[in-house]
Amino acid sequence: MKLRVVAIAVVASLALVACGSDETTVTDTAAATTVAEDAAVETTVEGTETTMAAEAGDIVAVAAGNPDFSTLVAAVTAAGLVETLQGAGPFTVFAPNNAAFEALPAGLVDKLLLPENKETLVKILTYHVVSGKVMAADVAAGDVPSVEGSNITVTVDAGAVMLNGSSNVIATDVAASNGVIHVIDAVILPPGLDVTAL
Repeated sequence: MKLRVVAIAVVASLALVACGSDETTVTDTAAATTVAEDAAVETTVEGTETTMAAEAGDIVAVAAGNPDFSTLVAAVTAAGLVETLQGAGPFTVFAPNNAAFEALPAGLVDKLLLPENKETLVKILTYHVVSGKVMAADVAAGDVPSVEGSNITVTVDAGAVMLNGSSNVIATDVAASNGVIHVIDAVILPPGLDVTAL
């Protein structure tokens, strides 16, 4: 909401300048200056990283706003993790897109969404979450502990990042107010978890 108000104020200020109105007051100029200063504070550009804290909602809101994450959002809701991922964090989420869920064995997603399989679903989803905010530039090869408790094996080769040797990171640094999302093309499973028994 704040960003929308800022945008409206900037447009209004530009319109006044473009029209060359003599009615522009000191108050208008001060407001435009404040808007510019606020925007400068809220937007930081460092190399390829752009952070707009005022624009980004929490991790759940950002995921819900992207149709490619509709299955993930349904799973987070079924697992009862919405409130957790709306928390202060910060969190780094390796988010499987819809295609990643579709690549799972037929019928598995539907089974995971059933109330009786909630515990398994929670394990899978929390395995995709790492504590702290890890931007793409900071990702390094090695074992990384997930919120679920098991390690995720990260490999980096010529800038390409892979998880557990099977899931590619295909988009990075999707900003959220309580962390960051990196998009992956395959669902990863905690070691020892057998989903075939569901």
